Amino acid sequence: MHAELTTQEAADLLNVSRPHFVKLLGEGALPHFKTGRYRRVLFSDLMAFKNKRDEASRKPMDDLSRLSEEL
Repeated sequence: MHAELTTQEAADLLNVSRPHFVKLLGEGALPHFKTGRYRRVLFSDLMAFKNKRDEASRKPMDDLSRLSEEL
């Protein structure tokens, strides 16, 4: 895996559409830079974003699982 990813490669790794990923970039959700007219994302920045996103969704899923077991 190379250190700089295109928006399509990054979207594929996050399992989201490229337009959604571009929207995340526009909102400033993760850092990016342009090479000519193309956006690029560093692999390390993408993995940090993914880990943060996964951790944020893990707690609600654990809570839901715990509630389900109690019922």
